Amino acid sequence: MAKTRAQIARRYASRAPAPSPPGPTGGRNSQKNNGTLVLVAAAAASLLLFWYFHLLTLGQMTQLADGLTMPDMLVGGYDAGYVQRLRDAMDDDARGQLSYLHKTAGTLFPLIFAFAWLLLVQLNAGRRWLRWVLWSPVILFVVVDLWENIAIDAVLAQASPDAGAVALASTLTVLRWTLLVLSLVAGAVSVFLPRHLRARPDGADTTTRNG
Repeated sequence: MAKTRAQIARRYASRAPAPSPPGPTGGRNSQKNNGTLVLVAAAAASLLLFWYFHLLTLGQMTQLADGLTMPDMLVGGYDAGYVQRLRDAMDDDARGQLSYLHKTAGTLFPLIFAFAWLLLVQLNAGRRWLRWVLWSPVILFVVVDLWENIAIDAVLAQASPDAGAVALASTLTVLRWTLLVLSLVAGAVSVFLPRHLRARPDGADTTTRNG
């Protein structure tokens, strides 16, 4: 007996292999690709903010301070005498402009930089304890950087800068630059980790897909 078209269609449909659901490795690769795109955008934004805040605006602020460098850029620190000379050279408008920079670009830079570097470590270091070790300088950098902004504004607002307040601000400035360098090193370490340290505890690899 001849078969109807419906019977033929059902017969061939039953022979077709069922589509297999995507495995966990494919999902991880997709997540990493998305994370890489976000990382590139965040890293580019942090680089732009670094240039804008440190090299452009703080450099221009020296024109409002008789050529004196802003405390943020004094990697080796400063003393009360320097802060007093800087304060005498700057009027209220100039100090207000520096404070405004601290609250805008000076706040955005450490936050976006930290986001980019935390994500960089997350994408490259598979073991949790290692991630926290490499995250530590980045997290501390954000805290110290934001604290330094407040400390510098505070000492410049004083008619006669307090030696203890200046010492705190100077220490935060030195520590901030030190932690920034350590954060960059931590990011580089995460990228060039040995293969066995990239592996997650479940045996997956953060850079390549298992066959």
